[in-house]
Amino acid sequence: MMSVSLLGSFLTIAAMLVTMPRFIAYLKNRNINQVTSEYALEEFKTKEKTPIMGGLLFVVIPIIVFALVDLGGLSDRRVQFVILSYILYCSVGFIDDALVIRSHSNEGLSPKTRLIMELVYSSALFFLYRDIIPMQVSIPFVHVSVKLSWFVFLPFMILLYMAEANAVNFTDGMDGLCAGVSFFALIPFVILCARRSFDHVAVFLILVLAGLLGYLRFNFHPAKIFMGDSGSLALGALFASLGILCDMTIALFFIGGVFVGEMFCVVLQQLSVRLFHKRVFSYTPIHYAFVIKGHKETRVVLSFYLVQIVLSLIGLFIGLNTL
Repeated sequence: MMSVSLLGSFLTIAAMLVTMPRFIAYLKNRNINQVTSEYALEEFKTKEKTPIMGGLLFVVIPIIVFALVDLGGLSDRRVQFVILSYILYCSVGFIDDALVIRSHSNEGLSPKTRLIMELVYSSALFFLYRDIIPMQVSIPFVHVSVKLSWFVFLPFMILLYMAEANAVNFTDGMDGLCAGVSFFALIPFVILCARRSFDHVAVFLILVLAGLLGYLRFNFHPAKIFMGDSGSLALGALFASLGILCDMTIALFFIGGVFVGEMFCVVLQQLSVRLFHKRVFSYTPIHYAFVIKGHKETRVVLSFYLVQIVLSLIGLFIGLNTL
């Protein structure tokens, strides 16, 4: 496992560093750029010409490298479940990105269409892989597992996929923020998968980590490319699939704590505005609120990294005491 992971990581990072500049040039030549929201902060509107869809590479390249270095790994149904989740939600994001670029506005997939696609995909994943999915919720520390019937677990799984995908998507708003937070949030799952002897899944996650590192080389401030929904929805589905596969949904709440916090603030803000016509925060997603208060973008991003590292350690501790 170690030698395969090292070789795969080297190949993944090398492929990212070689292909990303060419991919950026390709996107620029075809004016495939970020479209900022009319509600974006003024200083973020200058990123209008930054290419988008960079997430495609850290989805595609790790999968290709994994197929090359981990012979037989794709025959592992656990790996298939994780990779298919990654690909399907990437496709939702890709279509959304393509529509945004085509219309040169933020009018991508309608919420209804996106909801239907995510509902169909997560349901299909359940029925295709229900033989390997532990239909239970394990309580950490007390080593108690609550068994769930499939008609209870299915909506739970659907909601988890949707929540994770949208939570990660909310976090994608600053240079290096989403990719860096995702990097630190994935590390506990590498350890938890290894502890469960899901060796092929652990190898694949290590390659995704390498892909994110390669991507961050071009996404950290000042960003030369953004991941788009192609990347953020794929990462959200990846976290959801790992939480379900490893029976770590409670640990996932902490491991993905930054994403959960971002989504909670957005939902709370919307409810407060609609019900009481008052803002709880100066701006949401919450990372923008810190910029409004005068903090530099890089400082906010690095602070979120630190928070995520702490949450990852807490989540890992919880996960290890759930096994």
